Amino acid sequence: MENATSVNDRIKQILAHYQMNASQASRKLGHANSSKLYKFLAGDFKPGYDSLVELLATWPEISGDWLLMGRGPMLRAGVAAADGVGPPKSAAVAQRGLGSGQVVLVTVDRMGKENTAMVTAQAQAGYARAHNESGGLQDMKAYHVPGFEGSYRAFEVAGDSMHPTYKHHDIVICSLVDRWDLLRPEESYVLVTAENVLLKRLVAPITDRRGTIELHSDNTGQYGVHTMPVADLLELWMVRGYVSTKAPGRPDSADERLREAVEELGHNYHEVLRFLKGSARGSVELRGPILEVS
Repeated sequence: MENATSVNDRIKQILAHYQMNASQASRKLGHANSSKLYKFLAGDFKPGYDSLVELLATWPEISGDWLLMGRGPMLRAGVAAADGVGPPKSAAVAQRGLGSGQVVLVTVDRMGKENTAMVTAQAQAGYARAHNESGGLQDMKAYHVPGFEGSYRAFEVAGDSMHPTYKHHDIVICSLVDRWDLLRPEESYVLVTAENVLLKRLVAPITDRRGTIELHSDNTGQYGVHTMPVADLLELWMVRGYVSTKAPGRPDSADERLREAVEELGHNYHEVLRFLKGSARGSVELRGPILEVS
């Protein structure tokens, strides 16, 4: 029985099955750049005979009937995944790790070099609704940011919930988090839902799709801790750097000394700030390799 997906959609499913992005898959195929594969993923044109043969030769466990005509299962019966990549067909999602399972599209320049798409504050509502559609991605301004080569996305900061770390109109440069259960705690992340694009600090990996996520703000004086269902999360991006049009002023020497002292004691500075706020309620305990306060 044929399914309703296009051959371009089935190529997306291959990349999702092997947990590869377009750059990784292009290298596996032996391509000098990713532009050809990106055009397939974006639906700009359908792959020809040579490209389909190339895909099947690279991943021989993929069924030709499925790839060309959408007939039957994706994997050929009785064939194990090559190089041990990808789970068996019957594997549960939890065995692959918790994540969106999506292949995120990017754009490339004329030389096949990946662009960094810029999501402005005004465009964030539209991005949340069509976060991975090629048409919406083409409408975004594309940049090359020095020091950030590869698959990155830029988001404009709106509001002051992450002040003083990130200020209003700063631009955070992010990389996609494929495995939510392996995210790095205490880092800043952009969370994309169907309605919002949020910049928050996450303090723990996401391990249960039926659970909730704690969303922490750095501006703890004005914003508390909020939660959202994991099921609402569509994309998760880790902040790797940021661009600001505001030059930093002279640092507060007392604040710098406090930060240095906290780090010398083996604690995370932001965790200590939350402890100081929560200690007034008598409900927070801070533990570390050197100091224990209760």
